Amino acid sequence: MSTETQQRNIRISLPSKGRLAEDCLDFLEESGLKIYKPNPRQYEARIPALPGVTVIFQRATDIVTSVQDGSIDFGITGYDVVAESSGEDLDFVIIHNALGFGNCSLNLAVPEGWGNVSSVASLIEFANQLNRPFRIATKYKNLVTKFFEPTNLDFQLVSSEGTVEIAPAIGYADMICDVVSSGLTLSDNRLRMIDGGKILDSQAVLIANKNTLLSNTEALKTARILIEYFEAHLIAKDKLAVFANMRGDNPQVIAQKIFDSTTIQGLQGPTISQVIVKNDDQNWFAVNIIVSKAEMYKAVNELRAIGGSGVIVVPVSYVFDEEPPRYRSLLEKLALAHMK
Repeated sequence: MSTETQQRNIRISLPSKGRLAEDCLDFLEESGLKIYKPNPRQYEARIPALPGVTVIFQRATDIVTSVQDGSIDFGITGYDVVAESSGEDLDFVIIHNALGFGNCSLNLAVPEGWGNVSSVASLIEFANQLNRPFRIATKYKNLVTKFFEPTNLDFQLVSSEGTVEIAPAIGYADMICDVVSSGLTLSDNRLRMIDGGKILDSQAVLIANKNTLLSNTEALKTARILIEYFEAHLIAKDKLAVFANMRGDNPQVIAQKIFDSTTIQGLQGPTISQVIVKNDDQNWFAVNIIVSKAEMYKAVNELRAIGGSGVIVVPVSYVFDEEPPRYRSLLEKLALAHMK
């Protein structure tokens, strides 16, 4: 690694446009890593919480290429484009494979008028009767080829850098393979999915250049920070903190009552502290447990059933573990890569 590479800021590339770009900025802000971009036309920004990191905005497909060649250290993009680029001897690793936004799936879609085509098997039977290569419009040539390789389908991939959905209507292709989220775009273009035609599920992922992580300690430190922020937010987004006051002789008695009488007991157990009450000869304690949002009402009722009062429920912003499992997994991947 050159001195120039070691001295420059760590670079992370984010999607530059579309729904994925908007959701990515929202996710980073919710994670505590708000992007500062004074000029909306600029393709560079920064993260005040990470002063040593420069943000670059690129097309989702270009992010994978940039991380692969080492000009960008980290990238957030869709798993679909990562999987399309996957092969032997990759120079990037997936650090986090489930950021929770950008959810979609890569699907085969046929014209609505093909009434006899309802599955991949019937599609192949129908296509083989045409006595010519079956034309599939897609941007995912590697994934589609891999999907159909085990079959006897005689197919031809048709390049489509623009709107894929229009290809069958104008006779450019027989069917398409593209990412689907709500399915409205397919319906608007009189297309439909078929059984067994889903190639993969996709959502936003965090990737990094493998060689940079192996040779640059600042990059590895940044990887841990990103994982910490993302995991703390993702764990917390489904959690609530429930507080209640309870009478009892001591914290152990209160805790035992909770263990014996409730099914919701927090992450490791309840946090119990004494409440200083003026002019009251009874001992009061404050109980705090962390629960999922789906269990909120159940938790409140169970605490009230054993004497809890003044129950307060507040959102949880972050939950930090001792060490994120994903970071340990990354270190293991890098150790294996270093041994090769």
